[in-house]
Amino acid sequence: MLPHSFYLQPDVVSLARDLLGKRLSTRIEGEKTSGIITETEAYAGITDRASHAFGGRKTRRTEIMYVKGGTAYVYLCYGMHSLFNVVTNQEGIPHAVLIRAIEPFEGIEIMKQRRKKEKIGIDFSNGPGKVTEALGIHFSYSGLDLTQIPSDSERPAIWIEDVGKMIPADQILVTPRIGVGYAGEDASLPYRFLLKKDGPEKK
Repeated sequence: MLPHSFYLQPDVVSLARDLLGKRLSTRIEGEKTSGIITETEAYAGITDRASHAFGGRKTRRTEIMYVKGGTAYVYLCYGMHSLFNVVTNQEGIPHAVLIRAIEPFEGIEIMKQRRKKEKIGIDFSNGPGKVTEALGIHFSYSGLDLTQIPSDSERPAIWIEDVGKMIPADQILVTPRIGVGYAGEDASLPYRFLLKKDGPEKK
């Protein structure tokens, strides 16, 4: 399990890159599932027009972004999809990384049931809403500590593990983020990271 020190790094962009190849795991209703992180996006807080916290904005939904790094920020998008973000940096600095895609690793059958799919295809978990559906992550889990697994197996848990796999720079694609056209010049920032095998066209 990644320690708090990992999440407290000040550079959210580098941290988003470093999350590639890590294993995102959940224990929901006693069932463990996991996947290798293959796509991320960095959001740099109050100076980033694409961030929910731009300009120091703080709402009931986004106040969790201001806590110490290593906390889950899960929000509901379009009233349909829970999107999972990792809060980073020190308390009071609302940086976050959106997990956009994973490669299924553990609990494949459970994931297929959740996604209502018969097999694992290229579009199985290649979007942030698909990631949370496969892993059973609900927006009500916002605020969970990513560095703690409750002893009660029925309580939800989310954590990230370092599987010891280093991702060389030539295996990573760096692009602007998706769906942030409203952010003006910040929409073109190179804050999206993908493993090359997933291809830049994946949405």
